[in-house]
Amino acid sequence: MGNTAVAELRARVEQLQGRRLDTPVLPTHPALAGLLPGRGLRTGSSYALGPSMSLLFALLAAPSQAGSWCAVVGMPGLGAEAAAHAGVDLSRLVVVPEPGARWLAVTATLADVLPVVAVRPPTRAKDAEISRLAARMRERGSVLLVQGPWPQTEAMLDVDAPQWSGLGDGYGILAEREITVTVSSRRFPVPRRTRVLLPSAGGEVAATVESDVAVGDRPRMRAVS
Repeated sequence: MGNTAVAELRARVEQLQGRRLDTPVLPTHPALAGLLPGRGLRTGSSYALGPSMSLLFALLAAPSQAGSWCAVVGMPGLGAEAAAHAGVDLSRLVVVPEPGARWLAVTATLADVLPVVAVRPPTRAKDAEISRLAARMRERGSVLLVQGPWPQTEAMLDVDAPQWSGLGDGYGILAEREITVTVSSRRFPVPRRTRVLLPSAGGEVAATVESDVAVGDRPRMRAVS
């Protein structure tokens, strides 16, 4: 196959997938980067997450530490102390705990000015509204993290199989939690998964000794907080 044919095929694939394969990405912790298309959060894209706040904090931490402003919409139970312990820079975090019925308009407005917006939708949005938001995100180069199902996502992330360590025979405290993070994407023939510490003893995400990316079943969107 000649170079011209390869270029045409690549362009066609990118057109069908809706995003260029070389689109810039926001920084992501190395323990998670290998699971994601492009090894980071692809600008102009959305991601569907399970309900784990630890996973959300892990994805917000690296961009906020690198100087990107982040927003969290519709999560009144968000703990600022827990977010800071997980590595999120609170000086670059905007929180709208209860946006009400206009949650999608609030999300779209924030996506106009901030690089990363996380939202927990209280209701199902209309397809036309989602399409307008997606177009605005592509224009602005922002990233949307959605706790729950969301159409046309770059990837879906979930956590499962938690194992805590730190307790002895009737004594000690919980120090670390090892979990499986699974990522499913239309760019992968099969889902990717790896074991990470979330949280590690320091509070942030960390790779385990055996954290090579593997493949397996589709994630079940049944995460632990």
